[in-house]
Amino acid sequence: MQRRYVTVDVFTDRVFGGNPLAVVLDAGGLSTAQMQAIAREFNYSETTFVLPPRDSGNDAQVRIFTVTAEIPFAGHPNVGTAFVLATRAANSPERLKFEEGAGLVGIEILQEAGRVVGAELTAPRSLSRLTQFGREQVAGCASLSPSDVTTDRHSPVIVSVGMPFLVAELGSRDALRRARPDAAAFARTLPCDGAFAVYLYTRDVPATEKPCDLQARMFFPGSSGLTEDPATGSATVATAALLADLATEKDAELKLLIGQGFDMGRPSLLHTRVRKDHAGILSAHVGGACVQMMEGTFSLAGEV
Repeated sequence: MQRRYVTVDVFTDRVFGGNPLAVVLDAGGLSTAQMQAIAREFNYSETTFVLPPRDSGNDAQVRIFTVTAEIPFAGHPNVGTAFVLATRAANSPERLKFEEGAGLVGIEILQEAGRVVGAELTAPRSLSRLTQFGREQVAGCASLSPSDVTTDRHSPVIVSVGMPFLVAELGSRDALRRARPDAAAFARTLPCDGAFAVYLYTRDVPATEKPCDLQARMFFPGSSGLTEDPATGSATVATAALLADLATEKDAELKLLIGQGFDMGRPSLLHTRVRKDHAGILSAHVGGACVQMMEGTFSLAGEV
């Protein structure tokens, strides 16, 4: 059986930027072990597998795999998969709804001049603030000094809107640039509350990197050697939700443009918006542009 796949660069409007993703379109009949093996073969940070929905009111069941495990939710896999499906539809949909481990994920298709250019997801869960950490622990994970970590808005904390991350703010762009993951410090700190990765951001954005409001990096330990992610939608939208929750504005829509991947040669731009009222956050969203890279087919031994 020939199975179609498409690869896209997500959160970018140019080739070889953003975060690469492989989308397997004909995933019916594949076992979990086969999906994991295929994801390992692509060797991207994530690979998605598109299956018929369990509920006909939804558009697809989407399973997301890293090179080592299946995960319940992620940002750039949703944005990229929605882009791929929308560009292949006879009539491009305005919205899609995916069934995932974390729940239903709603996605709006972004178009310009009648052409699909990207997508924006709605986080499947409300904001959770979990375990807090000290400056020293986070600094150790990133090979930095505790003085590089600032806590004037929040302490380093695990947050989630579907996938948990340890989030911390750095005081300078220089500190973010100098950050390097330390495996031993990671092992002492994570996993915790299901989080295995550290997301660092700074408000200190130089003029050359404007109009970004924040710059960010995300580190994670992995036997595959993948230790930094160029664009992490799930961590970005959780951080945006945290910052919106801390903001004094009420009955507002708070927007941020966040840069990631700049220090690894894959610049990414992630647009976030968080809606809130006097009672709290109503919804959190992250989206961006996508560019198709490759497409083809493959078959597995033993399949007809």
